[in-house]
Amino acid sequence: VVFMGKAELLKLPLFGYFFKQTSIAVDRSSFSGRKQAMIDADQKIKEGYSVCIFPEGGVPEDESIVLDAFKDGAFRLAIEHKIPIIPMTFADNKELFSFTFLSGSMGKMRVKVHKPIETQNLLTEDKVMIKEKVRNTILEQLYIFNN
Repeated sequence: VVFMGKAELLKLPLFGYFFKQTSIAVDRSSFSGRKQAMIDADQKIKEGYSVCIFPEGGVPEDESIVLDAFKDGAFRLAIEHKIPIIPMTFADNKELFSFTFLSGSMGKMRVKVHKPIETQNLLTEDKVMIKEKVRNTILEQLYIFNN
């Protein structure tokens, strides 16, 4: 599995080195940086890797947002390559990795791996529909985890 994450992670001591060797860094500040990340992901899929993409494309400043809107790229890639999408819900990110300085904590993270969603018969135009289906699956599970 190859993870896609923000290029700022490359600046972290030690972690940045390993991230660069094993992941796809996205420079979210430029169109060309985002485009290159998608080209790199496309190549990794062609090489047989699974690519883990967090389709929100970042963390919203507003902490009250449970799950931000999804970007199209991950869904376009899956449809183009005719590979299944496997949604995953991570329940405890906001508590363990808090926005407030020095307020996060160590602990267990609850994860739900959902059933694969096939893309074999989908067209690129279906990316909006499949994007909403995946987002709703994850959002429903977040509400289950939190109640």
